[in-house]
Amino acid sequence: MEKETMLCADHVTFRYREAGKNAVDDLSLCVRRGEFVAVLGANGCGKSTLAKHFNAILLPTSGQVLIEGISTEQEENLMQLRQKVGMVFQNPDNQIVATVVEEDVAFALENLGVEPSVMRGRVDEAMKLAGIYQYRDKAPHHLSGGQKQRVAIAGVLAMQPDCLILDEATAMLDPVGRDKVMRTVRRLNRECGITVAAITHYMEEAATADRVIVMSEGKIVMEGTPKEVFSQVDKLRELHLDVPQSTELCHEMTRAGMPMPNDVIDVESCADELYRFLTGEEGAPCLK
Repeated sequence: MEKETMLCADHVTFRYREAGKNAVDDLSLCVRRGEFVAVLGANGCGKSTLAKHFNAILLPTSGQVLIEGISTEQEENLMQLRQKVGMVFQNPDNQIVATVVEEDVAFALENLGVEPSVMRGRVDEAMKLAGIYQYRDKAPHHLSGGQKQRVAIAGVLAMQPDCLILDEATAMLDPVGRDKVMRTVRRLNRECGITVAAITHYMEEAATADRVIVMSEGKIVMEGTPKEVFSQVDKLRELHLDVPQSTELCHEMTRAGMPMPNDVIDVESCADELYRFLTGEEGAPCLK
């Protein structure tokens, strides 16, 4: 049975005031409930502009955006829609407003007038889901970048959203911080069923998604599973995009006359294929 649609952009066009061209150009896209979608594209392709439409931060110049069937242009529904779709931005410092972690996570709930007894439970649950419960009494400015980003995620989770939009949420983090944030996001998607749309420059992050969308000049130019998209190395390079390192290695080996599969997107599969190529046997023993 096909899952219901969570987010839908229907022939959406958006142009910033005084801009010479559309940032998003007649774009249509649906994201199913529980799906993990990664959106890629070179700088200026419109992917962050699209993300802001899914939280009603921006409204289309033409076309419409629906969240669970509700139009973002219905002003009376904005509060409800922003509780359904939580957004995490690139710089966590821009989302953290309190001097203690648990107070920051509770901030939006306090503004909504949530009962203190209910708020306590939701804040504790959100901090545990985001993996920052042990820092609840700490000052956010004493935390690492990755920890602060997980505080921002916890603040969104306390609102009990159905969907999480990540607008390059790991861009300012080191590799360890990126890994911890994305592990948290993947767990929320797989174990809690939260829909995820991640705008990212990191191909290894996109490789773990259910579906990859590639944008260029405000339009969707590629779409498919990670294997389907990343197997098209030359086309991605034309769009000034990289591919996962494992995919790059296999592609270069094939070009050098050592045939390798074109749909390898992770380290484990790459090691397995290298072992098979070198020995003629099935599967690297260290990975079994």
